[in-house]
Amino acid sequence: MSQEKQLELEYNYRVVRQFTLVTILWGIVGMGVGVLIAAQLVWPALNFDIPYLTYSRLRPLHTNAVIFAFGTSALFATSYYVVQRTCQTRLFGGKLAEFTFWGWQAIILSAAITLPMGFTSGKEYAELEWPIDIAIAVVWISYAVVFFGTLIKRKTSHIYVANWFFGGFIITVAVLHIVNSMAIPVSGMKSYSIYAGAIDAMIQWWYGHNAVGFLLTAGFLGMMYYFVPKQAGRPVYSYRLSIVHFWALVSLYIWAGPHHLHYTALPDWTQSLGMVMSIILFAPSWGGMINGIMTLSGAWHKLRYDPILRFLIVSLSFYGMSTFEGPMMAIKTVNALSHYTDWTIGHVHSGALGWVAMVSIGAVYHLVPKLFGQERMYSINLINVHFWLATVGTVLYIVAMWISGVMQGLMWRAVNTDGTLTYSFVESLEASYPFYFVRFVGGAIFWSGMILMAYNTYKTIAAPKASLKSVEQAV
Repeated sequence: MSQEKQLELEYNYRVVRQFTLVTILWGIVGMGVGVLIAAQLVWPALNFDIPYLTYSRLRPLHTNAVIFAFGTSALFATSYYVVQRTCQTRLFGGKLAEFTFWGWQAIILSAAITLPMGFTSGKEYAELEWPIDIAIAVVWISYAVVFFGTLIKRKTSHIYVANWFFGGFIITVAVLHIVNSMAIPVSGMKSYSIYAGAIDAMIQWWYGHNAVGFLLTAGFLGMMYYFVPKQAGRPVYSYRLSIVHFWALVSLYIWAGPHHLHYTALPDWTQSLGMVMSIILFAPSWGGMINGIMTLSGAWHKLRYDPILRFLIVSLSFYGMSTFEGPMMAIKTVNALSHYTDWTIGHVHSGALGWVAMVSIGAVYHLVPKLFGQERMYSINLINVHFWLATVGTVLYIVAMWISGVMQGLMWRAVNTDGTLTYSFVESLEASYPFYFVRFVGGAIFWSGMILMAYNTYKTIAAPKASLKSVEQAV
């Protein structure tokens, strides 16, 4: 039996390959929708007076596509790969892993159909209606069974730290989704939350911020703790720090949600608690960033010629930046300026593009040759070009939104000596217009890098297979 076949029997790479490829596909689709709605803010006629293409319907499609189609597919792919490799055993559950793939794709397609049609619960990051919410819970619990079943039957005594982060994100997202989605259906595609008023808002942002905290942070930190040491060829800088990082992060993050509701009907003590916990959260966040970057100790020279490693390390830099910015924006006095402005959009995308997308791209570039029996990607030069497209695109996007946001906040609070507003809302919108164009350009540049990635991946898969010895070394 060939070694390639033997590896297929030893590990379930089929589902990892499937999730890896759809990660690229949904990245192109989700970011493409983002570029379109960014263009609509510059040229409103681009909705063509078609209800399904209006900004209000495409914006939730964009966020769901990049978070749950692109980002979560990357987490499925990497968690399934990492848990098998670090536990030295095949995925638990047999066909259940395959069910999670096809079930998740069905959910994504359901979102792509229903959101443009206007079916929405109106909750940020939780817009999908009750039948789809139930399907999400079923697939996610199946995911948990596969992942933790694999941990239980592991052939190693130790559970590697990446699996702590993956496991923590899987459990917490299940709890967040089920609690926040509790609703009373009134028709086939309409329901109302069982919570009322300020309680509903508090539950929603407990969910909303921790979807960021656990799915978009803890899950991708699991990815980082495996792929950075692997790509660098170095052990994690401090394994003890990684464990402290995990427990501090999961203990603190869950309390930070109320900072989204400053100056609202939420009790003042709840807002203050969210602010304080957000500020404390800075410490474990930067501990994780430093741990990842310092893993390169003794291997810094590899950044000169390894663009995959560059993706992974620069993503950590963006992670550090956005996790400094987040606690700062949670401070009430800063929030009074930043809230409801484009500054928030810049902050979200410094994390989404700079951290989540770039660490995912680096992990996928690491995985593709190994999954498809090649020694390396088809073109290292194209990866290098992609790196610069992603970096330049991200910087253009977030700097434009920072400037626009601070300017908006200052214009909205400016008053004349008689107490009247100095600027109308339309004047602030006109002032933001050039920055919306820059955001569109930055997003388009980033998106073009994803198309380049798809081409490079296709050429890698289509190339003649490497020798069996090379396959063994690659995997």
